[in-house]
Amino acid sequence: MAEKNTRRDKDMDVLFKAILSLETLDECYDFFEDLCTMKELADMVQRVEAAKMLLSGNTYEQIVKNVEISTATISRINRCIQYGSGGYEKILNRAEKASKIKG
Repeated sequence: MAEKNTRRDKDMDVLFKAILSLETLDECYDFFEDLCTMKELADMVQRVEAAKMLLSGNTYEQIVKNVEISTATISRINRCIQYGSGGYEKILNRAEKASKIKG
């Protein structure tokens, strides 16, 4: 398994604590629209969608066609899924469960 994130520091803690303090979808939109450019947000959305598709067994070709993302980025996401800390899978599973509960 990959080594734990060595970039942890008090500045990153401030960012992540701010994210953890968000309470509503509207707060998330407000915060991330202030924090990121539209391109950065779009890139993150693509990465999450590609991760979701990889975890569902889709091929790189299917992902490129549906998400319009490079195979290099898909490969990086796949490495994270295969050898990373499990962040994509954990959060996507949690989001799916929450979505089912809310209907």
